[in-house]
Amino acid sequence: MTNTADTVLPPAILAMVSLAANIAANHPKKGICQLERLRSMGVPEAQIDIVVDIARHLRDEAGQIVDSEFDAAFAPGAKAPVVAAASGGACCAPTAKGNACC
Repeated sequence: MTNTADTVLPPAILAMVSLAANIAANHPKKGICQLERLRSMGVPEAQIDIVVDIARHLRDEAGQIVDSEFDAAFAPGAKAPVVAAASGGACCAPTAKGNACC
């Protein structure tokens, strides 16, 4: 893929995506660099807050699923690892603040 004008992400969008990925992945750098960059670009705190809220929600949801699967496999009498079952309903639940994550 070539870097043409129609394929390059605007710097603020790129920083938001990177911030969200850092938070959701529990990256040791925590997205601090991206946060500083977004603030220096004048991105409103409310927009940054939404990105952080969604990323934390996805990170926490993933942790809960892993913990639940471990608990099921660790339960007395469990003989085989539990395979993650597809959850019904929406592709994701809204965050505690009510932000849609998909």
